[in-house]
Amino acid sequence: MNKTDNQIKKTGLGAKASKRLGNTVIYIILSVITVIWLFPFFGILLESFRVERPDQVNYLIPKDFGFDNYIKLYKETDFFKWFINTGIMGICTAIFQTLFILMMSYALSRLRFKGRKFLMNFMLVLGMFPGFLTMILIYKVFYELGLTMEMAPVGLIIVYCASSAMGYYVSKGFFDTIPKSLDEAARVDGATRFQVFYKVIMPLSKPIIIYTILMGFMAPWGDFMLASYLIHENSAGMNVAVGMYKWVSKTNLNTHYTMFCAAGVLVAIPVTIVFLCLQKYYVEGVTGGAVKG
Repeated sequence: MNKTDNQIKKTGLGAKASKRLGNTVIYIILSVITVIWLFPFFGILLESFRVERPDQVNYLIPKDFGFDNYIKLYKETDFFKWFINTGIMGICTAIFQTLFILMMSYALSRLRFKGRKFLMNFMLVLGMFPGFLTMILIYKVFYELGLTMEMAPVGLIIVYCASSAMGYYVSKGFFDTIPKSLDEAARVDGATRFQVFYKVIMPLSKPIIIYTILMGFMAPWGDFMLASYLIHENSAGMNVAVGMYKWVSKTNLNTHYTMFCAAGVLVAIPVTIVFLCLQKYYVEGVTGGAVKG
Protein backbone atom coordinates (compact mmCIF):
# COMPACT_ATOMS: atom_id res chain seq x y z
CA MET A 1 0.00 0.00 0.00
CA ASN A 2 1.54 3.28 -1.07
CA LYS A 3 1.42 6.66 0.64
CA THR A 4 -1.54 7.87 -1.40
CA ASP A 5 -3.66 4.87 -0.37
CA ASN A 6 -2.82 5.47 3.29
CA GLN A 7 -3.90 9.11 3.00
CA ILE A 8 -7.19 8.09 1.36
CA LYS A 9 -7.85 5.50 4.09
CA LYS A 10 -7.11 7.98 6.88
CA THR A 11 -9.27 10.62 5.23
CA GLY A 12 -12.14 8.12 4.91
CA LEU A 13 -11.91 7.09 8.56
CA GLY A 14 -11.72 10.71 9.60
CA ALA A 15 -14.85 11.57 7.65
CA LYS A 16 -16.78 8.68 9.18
CA ALA A 17 -15.63 9.61 12.68
CA SER A 18 -16.57 13.25 12.12
CA LYS A 19 -19.99 12.26 10.82
CA ARG A 20 -20.54 9.93 13.78
CA LEU A 21 -19.46 12.64 16.21
CA GLY A 22 -21.73 15.20 14.55
CA ASN A 23 -24.71 12.84 14.71
CA THR A 24 -24.01 12.13 18.38
CA VAL A 25 -23.97 15.84 19.20
CA ILE A 26 -27.21 16.37 17.29
CA TYR A 27 -28.91 13.46 19.10
CA ILE A 28 -27.79 14.81 22.47
CA ILE A 29 -29.12 18.29 21.68
CA LEU A 30 -32.43 16.86 20.44
CA SER A 31 -32.74 14.68 23.54
CA VAL A 32 -32.19 17.67 25.82
CA ILE A 33 -34.75 19.73 23.89
CA THR A 34 -37.23 16.83 24.09
CA VAL A 35 -36.80 16.53 27.87
CA ILE A 36 -37.30 20.29 28.30
CA TRP A 37 -40.36 20.25 26.04
CA LEU A 38 -41.97 17.23 27.74
CA PHE A 39 -41.21 18.30 31.33
CA PRO A 40 -44.31 20.52 31.74
CA PHE A 41 -46.55 17.72 30.40
CA PHE A 42 -44.92 15.24 32.77
CA GLY A 43 -45.53 17.67 35.63
CA ILE A 44 -49.21 18.04 34.72
CA LEU A 45 -49.56 14.25 34.60
CA LEU A 46 -48.09 13.89 38.09
CA GLU A 47 -50.22 16.72 39.45
CA SER A 48 -53.36 15.04 38.12
CA PHE A 49 -52.74 12.07 40.46
CA ARG A 50 -51.99 14.21 43.55
CA VAL A 51 -54.69 13.76 46.18
CA GLU A 52 -53.26 15.27 49.37
CA ARG A 53 -53.98 18.89 48.33
CA PRO A 54 -56.08 20.40 45.50
CA ASP A 55 -54.06 23.62 45.16
CA GLN A 56 -50.63 24.47 43.76
CA VAL A 57 -47.62 23.25 45.74
CA ASN A 58 -43.87 23.78 45.57
CA TYR A 59 -42.95 20.14 44.92
CA LEU A 60 -43.37 17.96 41.84
CA ILE A 61 -43.69 14.37 43.09
CA PRO A 62 -47.05 13.86 44.86
CA LYS A 63 -46.97 12.48 48.39
CA ASP A 64 -50.16 10.49 47.80
CA PHE A 65 -51.24 9.08 44.45
CA GLY A 66 -54.82 8.36 43.47
CA PHE A 67 -57.61 8.80 40.94
CA ASP A 68 -59.63 11.17 43.11
CA ASN A 69 -59.31 14.08 40.67
CA TYR A 70 -60.59 12.01 37.76
CA ILE A 71 -63.49 10.75 39.86
CA LYS A 72 -64.35 14.33 40.87
CA LEU A 73 -64.37 15.33 37.20
CA TYR A 74 -67.09 12.77 36.58
CA LYS A 75 -69.17 13.28 39.72
CA GLU A 76 -68.79 16.94 40.61
CA THR A 77 -68.35 18.79 37.30
CA ASP A 78 -69.79 18.96 33.80
CA PHE A 79 -66.41 18.18 32.26
CA PHE A 80 -67.55 15.11 30.33
CA LYS A 81 -70.45 17.11 28.92
CA TRP A 82 -67.89 19.67 27.72
CA PHE A 83 -65.73 16.82 26.40
CA ILE A 84 -68.63 15.39 24.39
CA ASN A 85 -69.50 18.84 23.03
CA THR A 86 -65.91 19.35 21.91
CA GLY A 87 -65.72 15.87 20.39
CA ILE A 88 -68.90 16.42 18.39
CA MET A 89 -67.62 19.77 17.17
CA GLY A 90 -64.27 18.24 16.23
CA ILE A 91 -65.77 15.35 14.27
CA CYS A 92 -68.38 17.46 12.45
CA THR A 93 -65.85 20.17 11.67
CA ALA A 94 -63.35 17.64 10.35
CA ILE A 95 -65.95 16.08 8.03
CA PHE A 96 -67.46 19.26 6.61
CA GLN A 97 -64.21 21.21 6.39
CA THR A 98 -62.58 18.36 4.51
CA LEU A 99 -65.44 18.21 1.99
CA PHE A 100 -65.46 21.97 1.40
CA ILE A 101 -61.69 22.35 1.17
CA LEU A 102 -61.16 19.39 -1.15
CA MET A 103 -63.96 20.43 -3.51
CA MET A 104 -62.69 24.01 -3.67
CA SER A 105 -59.10 22.85 -4.14
CA TYR A 106 -60.05 20.45 -6.94
CA ALA A 107 -62.05 23.12 -8.76
CA LEU A 108 -59.24 25.68 -8.57
CA SER A 109 -56.59 23.13 -9.53
CA ARG A 110 -58.35 21.47 -12.45
CA LEU A 111 -60.87 23.94 -13.85
CA ARG A 112 -60.14 27.14 -15.76
CA PHE A 113 -62.95 29.67 -15.64
CA LYS A 114 -63.41 33.41 -15.81
CA GLY A 115 -62.62 35.09 -12.50
CA ARG A 116 -60.55 32.18 -11.17
CA LYS A 117 -57.46 34.28 -10.46
CA PHE A 118 -59.56 37.04 -8.92
CA LEU A 119 -61.34 34.53 -6.67
CA MET A 120 -58.06 33.04 -5.49
CA ASN A 121 -56.57 36.46 -4.76
CA PHE A 122 -59.76 37.65 -3.09
CA MET A 123 -59.83 34.66 -0.73
CA LEU A 124 -56.13 35.12 -0.01
CA VAL A 125 -56.60 38.78 0.97
CA LEU A 126 -59.80 38.06 2.89
CA GLY A 127 -58.04 35.34 4.87
CA MET A 128 -55.49 37.87 6.13
CA PHE A 129 -58.10 39.60 8.27
CA PRO A 130 -58.39 38.08 11.78
CA GLY A 131 -61.63 36.29 12.45
CA PHE A 132 -62.38 38.10 15.70
CA LEU A 133 -63.18 41.27 13.72
CA THR A 134 -66.57 39.73 12.93
CA MET A 135 -67.31 38.41 16.42
CA ILE A 136 -69.92 41.05 17.26
CA LEU A 137 -71.80 40.43 14.02
CA ILE A 138 -71.55 36.65 14.43
CA TYR A 139 -72.93 36.84 17.96
CA LYS A 140 -75.79 39.10 16.87
CA VAL A 141 -76.80 36.79 14.00
CA PHE A 142 -76.45 33.60 16.01
CA TYR A 143 -78.33 35.09 18.97
CA GLU A 144 -81.27 35.83 16.69
CA LEU A 145 -81.09 32.25 15.37
CA GLY A 146 -80.92 30.75 18.86
CA LEU A 147 -77.45 29.30 18.32
CA THR A 148 -75.79 30.67 21.46
CA MET A 149 -75.67 29.45 25.07
CA GLU A 150 -76.59 25.73 25.15
CA MET A 151 -76.87 25.65 21.34
CA ALA A 152 -73.42 27.20 20.91
CA PRO A 153 -71.80 23.93 19.68
CA VAL A 154 -74.06 24.01 16.60
CA GLY A 155 -73.23 27.66 15.99
CA LEU A 156 -69.51 27.02 16.40
CA ILE A 157 -69.62 24.17 13.88
CA ILE A 158 -71.23 26.54 11.37
CA VAL A 159 -68.58 29.20 12.01
CA TYR A 160 -65.69 26.72 11.74
CA CYS A 161 -66.99 25.32 8.45
CA ALA A 162 -68.50 28.42 6.80
CA SER A 163 -65.27 29.92 5.47
CA SER A 164 -63.15 26.76 5.55
CA ALA A 165 -62.95 26.58 1.74
CA MET A 166 -60.66 29.63 1.83
CA GLY A 167 -57.98 27.36 3.30
CA TYR A 168 -57.52 25.61 -0.03
CA TYR A 169 -53.84 26.49 -0.48
CA VAL A 170 -52.15 23.28 0.70
CA SER A 171 -54.75 20.97 -0.86
CA LYS A 172 -54.62 22.77 -4.20
CA GLY A 173 -50.84 22.47 -4.21
CA PHE A 174 -51.17 18.74 -3.67
CA PHE A 175 -53.73 18.35 -6.47
CA ASP A 176 -51.42 20.28 -8.80
CA THR A 177 -48.84 17.48 -8.40
CA ILE A 178 -51.29 14.85 -9.76
CA PRO A 179 -50.95 14.60 -13.56
CA LYS A 180 -53.92 16.05 -15.43
CA SER A 181 -53.56 13.26 -17.98
CA LEU A 182 -55.38 11.00 -15.50
CA ASP A 183 -58.38 13.32 -15.58
CA GLU A 184 -58.31 13.46 -19.36
CA ALA A 185 -58.13 9.67 -19.68
CA ALA A 186 -61.08 9.24 -17.34
CA ARG A 187 -63.08 11.87 -19.23
CA VAL A 188 -62.37 10.11 -22.53
CA ASP A 189 -63.74 6.92 -20.98
CA GLY A 190 -66.99 8.73 -20.19
CA ALA A 191 -66.46 9.70 -16.54
CA THR A 192 -68.16 12.82 -15.21
CA ARG A 193 -66.33 15.53 -13.28
CA PHE A 194 -67.62 14.10 -10.01
CA GLN A 195 -66.51 10.59 -10.95
CA VAL A 196 -63.05 11.89 -11.82
CA PHE A 197 -62.90 13.66 -8.46
CA TYR A 198 -64.25 10.72 -6.44
CA LYS A 199 -62.80 7.69 -8.23
CA VAL A 200 -59.53 9.02 -9.67
CA ILE A 201 -58.26 11.95 -7.62
CA MET A 202 -59.42 10.97 -4.13
CA PRO A 203 -57.72 7.54 -4.05
CA LEU A 204 -54.43 9.28 -4.91
CA SER A 205 -54.93 12.00 -2.30
CA LYS A 206 -54.94 10.05 0.94
CA PRO A 207 -52.16 12.14 2.58
CA ILE A 208 -53.87 15.49 1.94
CA ILE A 209 -57.29 14.12 2.95
CA ILE A 210 -55.95 12.90 6.30
CA TYR A 211 -54.00 16.14 6.79
CA THR A 212 -57.19 18.16 6.25
CA ILE A 213 -59.19 15.92 8.59
CA LEU A 214 -56.51 16.25 11.27
CA MET A 215 -56.44 20.04 11.04
CA GLY A 216 -60.23 20.22 11.14
CA PHE A 217 -60.44 17.94 14.16
CA MET A 218 -57.78 19.74 16.20
CA ALA A 219 -59.10 23.29 15.72
CA PRO A 220 -62.16 23.07 18.05
CA TRP A 221 -60.08 21.59 20.89
CA GLY A 222 -58.03 24.73 21.29
CA ASP A 223 -60.59 27.40 20.47
CA PHE A 224 -61.36 29.72 23.36
CA MET A 225 -62.03 33.25 22.15
CA LEU A 226 -64.97 32.69 19.82
CA ALA A 227 -66.32 29.79 21.87
CA SER A 228 -66.42 31.83 25.09
CA TYR A 229 -68.16 34.63 23.22
CA LEU A 230 -71.02 32.42 22.00
CA ILE A 231 -71.30 30.18 25.06
CA HIS A 232 -71.49 33.07 27.53
CA GLU A 233 -71.04 31.09 30.78
CA ASN A 234 -73.64 28.44 29.87
CA SER A 235 -72.27 25.12 31.12
CA ALA A 236 -74.49 22.98 28.87
CA GLY A 237 -72.92 24.41 25.72
CA MET A 238 -69.31 24.76 26.82
CA ASN A 239 -66.31 23.18 25.19
CA VAL A 240 -63.34 22.02 27.26
CA ALA A 241 -61.27 25.18 26.74
CA VAL A 242 -63.96 27.52 28.08
CA GLY A 243 -65.01 25.19 30.89
CA MET A 244 -61.48 24.59 32.13
CA TYR A 245 -60.65 28.28 31.99
CA LYS A 246 -63.05 28.88 34.87
CA TRP A 247 -60.93 26.60 37.09
CA VAL A 248 -57.79 28.72 36.79
CA SER A 249 -59.40 31.95 37.98
CA LYS A 250 -58.21 33.44 41.27
CA THR A 251 -61.30 32.24 43.12
CA ASN A 252 -61.19 28.62 41.87
CA LEU A 253 -57.49 27.89 41.42
CA ASN A 254 -56.91 26.82 45.02
CA THR A 255 -59.70 24.25 44.89
CA HIS A 256 -59.63 23.12 41.25
CA TYR A 257 -55.96 23.06 40.27
CA THR A 258 -55.43 19.28 40.42
CA MET A 259 -58.76 18.71 38.66
CA PHE A 260 -57.60 21.14 35.98
CA CYS A 261 -54.46 19.01 35.49
CA ALA A 262 -56.53 15.82 35.29
CA ALA A 263 -58.83 17.43 32.72
CA GLY A 264 -55.79 18.58 30.74
CA VAL A 265 -54.51 15.00 30.56
CA LEU A 266 -57.89 13.71 29.30
CA VAL A 267 -58.15 16.50 26.72
CA ALA A 268 -54.67 15.74 25.38
CA ILE A 269 -55.33 12.01 24.90
CA PRO A 270 -57.60 12.13 21.78
CA VAL A 271 -55.48 14.71 19.98
CA THR A 272 -52.28 12.84 20.79
CA ILE A 273 -53.66 9.51 19.58
CA VAL A 274 -55.03 11.00 16.37
CA PHE A 275 -51.79 12.86 15.64
CA LEU A 276 -49.54 9.85 16.33
CA CYS A 277 -51.66 7.59 14.13
CA LEU A 278 -51.80 10.09 11.27
CA GLN A 279 -48.38 11.74 11.61
CA LYS A 280 -47.01 10.01 8.51
CA TYR A 281 -49.82 11.33 6.33
CA TYR A 282 -49.62 14.77 7.99
CA VAL A 283 -46.01 15.17 6.84
CA GLU A 284 -46.78 13.81 3.36
CA GLY A 285 -49.75 16.16 3.03
CA VAL A 286 -47.76 19.24 4.01
CA THR A 287 -44.75 18.44 1.82
CA GLY A 288 -46.92 17.28 -1.09
CA GLY A 289 -48.93 20.48 -1.00
CA ALA A 290 -45.96 22.80 -0.64
CA VAL A 291 -45.62 23.49 -4.37
CA LYS A 292 -46.26 26.54 -6.44
CA GLY A 293 -49.64 26.35 -8.14
